[in-house]
Amino acid sequence: MPAPTRSTAVAPPVPVMSYGPVVLPIPGRPVDLHLRVTAPASGTDLPVILLSHGHGPSNHLSSLHGYAPLADRWAAQGFVVVQPTHLSSRTLSHLVADAPGAPFFWRARAEDMTHVLDRFDAIEGAVPQLAGRVDRARVAVAGHSLGGHTAGLLLGARNTDPETGEAVDLREPRITAGVLLAAPGRGGADVLNGPMAEAISFVHSSDFSTMTTPALVVVGDKDDPRHFTDTGPDWHTDPYALAPGPKTLLTLFGAEHGLGGIAGYDAAETTDENPALVAALGRLVPAYLRTRFDPADDAWRVASDALTRGPDAVGRVESK
Repeated sequence: MPAPTRSTAVAPPVPVMSYGPVVLPIPGRPVDLHLRVTAPASGTDLPVILLSHGHGPSNHLSSLHGYAPLADRWAAQGFVVVQPTHLSSRTLSHLVADAPGAPFFWRARAEDMTHVLDRFDAIEGAVPQLAGRVDRARVAVAGHSLGGHTAGLLLGARNTDPETGEAVDLREPRITAGVLLAAPGRGGADVLNGPMAEAISFVHSSDFSTMTTPALVVVGDKDDPRHFTDTGPDWHTDPYALAPGPKTLLTLFGAEHGLGGIAGYDAAETTDENPALVAALGRLVPAYLRTRFDPADDAWRVASDALTRGPDAVGRVESK
């Protein structure tokens, strides 16, 4: 099916504010934790999305400077979006190349989000006009690519540390919903057989059976991960297929790993540039989270009916 091209705009632009870096000194972390916070310019009782960047080839998209196409839209839909620069960011490679956990820092990435929640008083105090406007009882995590793996860990998925053999449980109970965007699937030698499979040895032990927190899993039907596996695009559906419910799977038509260009505006590394898909995610993700936080809110039904049904559908949805 060809990628959709229609406009998905449903409302006039909503002013948002973006502030960064917020700098949090973290004992034992090789460098301070830097954050960007994007929020609506007005409103109260704002829920939170912790957004975990991927590990892509650009120098700055994999940091607090990336993912503006999502952060801006989600903030316009009434969310506070917090984006940490994980230790895996290329912006930090010259500082942490020899630190334990390099180059992917898969455990530290999840721990960053726990630090954010632990220090939210400091974050609210640092961002002008934000204090007192945040609803910390409604917190979600979202992540793209390697960030999807990070989100999965925070939602309850488990790994065995390949270096120590330790079973690692990084579930964060303050996070009550999540969104995995083009996340890695299951491991095992029979699955991870591509040229880059050994580089992500921590994925070999991924266990989604413990990922009990509700989540929306977003995949592109043209997202071919052949550098990791010859399983094809369905590999990215594993966090949905292998995890217990409640889970929802959103498959975007024509989308590759960039899901239409979510990592940055006009980024050269986006192989599937499609503003309509990005706009759809800008509406569908907040709608899913609103209904997950409050089942009486029919935002997900309205948005998914509008965008995943009929001849101009951007994708398809299934749930369990």
